[in-house]
Amino acid sequence: MKEQSLPIINVSHLIPQKKPFEMVSALLTFSETSIISSFTITSQNIFVTKHQFTEPGLIENMAQTVALHTGYDYFLKGEPAPVGYIGSIKKVTISFLPRVEETITTKAEILHEFMGVTLVKVDIYNSNKEVIASGQMKTVIANQ
Repeated sequence: MKEQSLPIINVSHLIPQKKPFEMVSALLTFSETSIISSFTITSQNIFVTKHQFTEPGLIENMAQTVALHTGYDYFLKGEPAPVGYIGSIKKVTISFLPRVEETITTKAEILHEFMGVTLVKVDIYNSNKEVIASGQMKTVIANQ
């Protein structure tokens, strides 16, 4: 089993997404059933419009946080991370959009996991620790 101390600032080796489509930048905490990631929004981000990180970016940040959980779990086992997909999204609430140069923190809690399908509850916080978005999603690991 591999070990790497947290936080991990460069997570690109742990997720299948690559620039310019990376929407997580650090792994802060990890457990079997939860993860906390962070992401600093830049003006060059493909989901930034009028100096704000848009709704699709927030949804992608949620999904990539889940992918980061899977990727780090596989990393600890010494195995390559699998590719996954968003299976469904429900109960999403977006209170407001974060701005460029803001760092958001995303917490995902695994509610159920069965045969490559994972149901998670995800909350995104701004730097003032206010919930800016929350929801549930199912992710599916692709057949390999």
